[in-house]
Amino acid sequence: MAQIALYIGIFLTISGLVGLGVCIRKALAIKRAGEDEGSRAALNNLVAMNMASVGTAFFGLALVVLGLLF
Repeated sequence: MAQIALYIGIFLTISGLVGLGVCIRKALAIKRAGEDEGSRAALNNLVAMNMASVGTAFFGLALVVLGLLF
């Protein structure tokens, strides 16, 4: 059971980090495009994606720690 939690945690952590990379790329693209009302809305939507990625990475790391402890 611990080994399954470890592997699922590794997968979630990597998924969260990939999501953070996507957020960074999208934010840079929005920044290069210039500032207007649409870019503000896009950045607001990007905040939700960023928080989801951080949460996914957090839960993945928590599962990795649990898998290593038990």
